[in-house]
Amino acid sequence: MAINNNILSVIEKTPDVIIKDIAGRVKERRLESALTQKELAKRAGIPLPTYRRFERTGEISFRSLVMLGISLGMMEEFLGLFSTKTYSSMDNLLEAGNKKRQRGKKNG
Repeated sequence: MAINNNILSVIEKTPDVIIKDIAGRVKERRLESALTQKELAKRAGIPLPTYRRFERTGEISFRSLVMLGISLGMMEEFLGLFSTKTYSSMDNLLEAGNKKRQRGKKNG
């Protein structure tokens, strides 16, 4: 739990804010596509109450979120999550290449 508190103290947005932002953007894409909540939920293959809760709270399973993204033509955005890091300069690239690989600590 201490690790989570340390992480949250240095980031600008909390996880709750991020998920609400994502839910808001999904709603915007839905409205731009002139879809009702019922229509989008049906296209994504998720129950309507699940979608309504998502728009209201941001809570949804990752699988359902991906299905919504696919239904809205946003698959490339999901495929880009956690993709290869991009570098702003050749110096940054060379610096990253010089770092030795580190292993995680063993528990116990």
